[in-house]
Amino acid sequence: MKNTLIIGATPNTDRYAYKAAERLTQAGHPIVLFGIKKGVVCGQTIINDWEDFQNIDTVTLYVGPARQKEYIDKIISIKPKRVIFNPGTENPEFQSRLYKSGIKYEEACTLVLLSINKY
Repeated sequence: MKNTLIIGATPNTDRYAYKAAERLTQAGHPIVLFGIKKGVVCGQTIINDWEDFQNIDTVTLYVGPARQKEYIDKIISIKPKRVIFNPGTENPEFQSRLYKSGIKYEEACTLVLLSINKY
């Protein structure tokens, strides 16, 4: 199971970040939720202030490139094994930094990866 940090978490059931939290939980992957919205998703409270997250296998992004800037160094510092850029979050500058830091990344949809057992 892959401990997953969801950046852009939201209690809004219409958003893909919410759907990803549900699907990851259903698949047995532990989740950590980070976002600007307050709330609880799948029994987990959304963290609103950055923490020194530990043992994160995967970071899945649901914030666009403009909002990612403040998190690039923070994400690199927690040393995840990979970062997933969901549709609309692609960021060549961030991807280059990840590559130079030895962190894998992929442009993919978390929901699709889960549905085809490639997560």
